[in-house]
Formats: sequence, structure tokens, C-alpha cells
Amino acid sequence: MEFADSPVREEEKTMADDKSKRGEADRRQVAGGEGYEVNYFARKHGISRDQAEDLIRRVGNDRAKLDAAAEKLKK
Repeated sequence: MEFADSPVREEEKTMADDKSKRGEADRRQVAGGEGYEVNYFARKHGISRDQAEDLIRRVGNDRAKLDAAAEKLKK
């Protein structure tokens, strides 16, 4: 609800998790807070969900770095 005396900035009108707004930056990162992305990452690399979550906490959400770390984990 908007009130006349409380203007809403343009960046506040869209939600942060707007799944319709996807681009290259979205593909380069793994959203650790999204269960389906963590599950996909874990399945892709043949590791457990707990291992995937641990990697995301330690390495960050950069997909290339996570892929490399997951490959090292499997060896």
C-alpha cells in the first residue's frame, strides 16, 4: 500500500527474488538460500546437500569457483 506522504523509490517496487528477472549475473552464481539450486548443484557434482552447503559457505556463490571446489572434493 502506498501513501501520498510516503513516496516509494523505484528499487523498492520490485522484490529481490523476482524469478522473472534473470540474466547473465544470475547464471554465474549459486543462490545458497534457494534449496532447489543447492540440490541441483549437489546432484550435478555427486555430492551431498550438506557438502554443497558447506562449499557455498566457504567458497561463496561464484559458480565457477564452486564447480572447481566440488571437483577437488570428489578426488
